[in-house]
Amino acid sequence: MCKPWGVIRPFPFESLPGRPCPVAASLELVGERWSLLVIREVSLGNHRFSEIARGTGAPRDRLSARLSALVEAGVLERRPYSTAPPRSGYHLTAAGRDLLPVLQGLMQWGNKWLADEPPVELHHAPHGHEEHVVDAEWVCRTCGEPVMASRAERVLTPAGRVLSGLPAEDGE
Repeated sequence: MCKPWGVIRPFPFESLPGRPCPVAASLELVGERWSLLVIREVSLGNHRFSEIARGTGAPRDRLSARLSALVEAGVLERRPYSTAPPRSGYHLTAAGRDLLPVLQGLMQWGNKWLADEPPVELHHAPHGHEEHVVDAEWVCRTCGEPVMASRAERVLTPAGRVLSGLPAEDGE
């Protein structure tokens, strides 16, 4: 049977307290501070445990637990880089790379609301153009138009309707 695109492992949404939704499920996996900092460090090219520890400032036991959980969840993968002694580095999977816009959004929010002067920005220099700052924004994947949050509507899918205790199909 073919899995829906992107599913690394089905999440038991019904086990979540409150409103069952992908935001709550995602936070169960990556909502703890060290998880997102690990993903940041790996995306910056720090693949070894010692590099990730230095970049995050996480206690070693906490970091080890986070790395194991992210590997188990399919967000990171281990790749050997030494056989004597045996050592592995951590690399983002497709699921991990899909979290990079989340980090970009948090960085942009932090630069705007928490910093007098942004400590870091993302820059883009397309061919023949001057370097400029990149901003996170929602873009419609059908028409390419930027979408403001006030112009987006939350629509329950059949699976979301069932999780909310409603019939799978809307009877309207």
